[in-house]
Amino acid sequence: MDDHRNSTPKNAIGLCLLPQELIQTIFLSLVLPEIVRLKLVSKSFSRIISDHAFVRQCNSLSTSTTWLFVYKKRWLRDAVLHAFTDRSSDRWFRIPIAELLKPVHFHGEDLYFLAASNNVFLFASNTVREVVAVNLVSVTVKKIPPSPLGPRGTSSWRRSGMKLVTDLSGSGHFRFMFAEFVGNRPVLFVYSSETDTWKSTEAMENEGPGLVPRGGEHVFLNVVHGPRESVLVASTPNCDSPVVVRPRFNDSRGGGSNDGALTVGFSWGNVIDRLHVYGDGYMMIVKSEGVRVTGEDGVRRNLRVLKGVELWGVSLDGRDWEFVCVVPCEVMRVIEKPYGVMMGCLEEKNGIVRLALVSNCEGLWDMTWLSFDTKWKHWTWIPLPDCKMKGWNMAGISFSSGLTLP
Repeated sequence: MDDHRNSTPKNAIGLCLLPQELIQTIFLSLVLPEIVRLKLVSKSFSRIISDHAFVRQCNSLSTSTTWLFVYKKRWLRDAVLHAFTDRSSDRWFRIPIAELLKPVHFHGEDLYFLAASNNVFLFASNTVREVVAVNLVSVTVKKIPPSPLGPRGTSSWRRSGMKLVTDLSGSGHFRFMFAEFVGNRPVLFVYSSETDTWKSTEAMENEGPGLVPRGGEHVFLNVVHGPRESVLVASTPNCDSPVVVRPRFNDSRGGGSNDGALTVGFSWGNVIDRLHVYGDGYMMIVKSEGVRVTGEDGVRRNLRVLKGVELWGVSLDGRDWEFVCVVPCEVMRVIEKPYGVMMGCLEEKNGIVRLALVSNCEGLWDMTWLSFDTKWKHWTWIPLPDCKMKGWNMAGISFSSGLTLP
């Protein structure tokens, strides 16, 4: 893992002369990509970082650190995973991917970044229609066998309909979950890296007084969204007894031609004024309005400007989408800007809902990170430095936390 700064040998020698306890304290103030890079600087640093006590302290801090990962590429040989955390707010970290994927012999330039959890990252290929798991810390690559639905192209994977769950014991094992309609019934598919096998379970209707709390241990996977109703599959972490949740949406507060109807995916500047982003039992409604903008070439174009963001969540009984909160005006004034096309990703973990919005306006990319604390009802805007994406294609985005040393 690389960043845009380089330590000089002179600085490394000077640091080695300090007491080990002080060196450990300095290292613990860094984020994990910086620590991994320091292992390569000297044998002394590698010995300190490999110490069991240091690993425990480092992992304890890293577990609570949230990362935003963006995968961008021009060609496969140029593919780079960019990583950002608010603990190191002045730059993105660059993680070259092409070298890591050489053992699986992926050909072509069609890789797509699906999901991330702890040290494990999933990538899909459209040409060979395969999924591979990459462990960035142990530097290992594993092909995942086709699911019971057979090989799938990148367009078949929906971000809100899948989830990567890693084993917290440190074993490196993980489960990859996704939900789809099969024979008009929602089915949960789960891959276990420990057994290298898939398991499929038909989800049962959520009848009676059973409660499915969002933000708890349940995993919510979106299956489909109609004009007024969504279909989700809720499952416990051990993937037993998944249930169907059918929350209905009724926004009677007005404010647009599409109010009261669900939309999915991208928001195109001259077509849709509401974008719905789903994840983990929550939904963000991103509202925009049309504007006329004169470009650098002097041509006036129809674009849209971000005007409002609302947070909704599945109700406790699973029957409705219920309004949670709206992004305050002082935050909207900072993030509202024109765009041509927009997409987003949404994640909830430990009571914090995180939203990333990625927009493009005349070839220029822009990213926004918002967080909402469900306990304190507080919004936070996290400034992102320039990811320098002009001329590149974006091929996946995901939040993750818990990068740890082995």
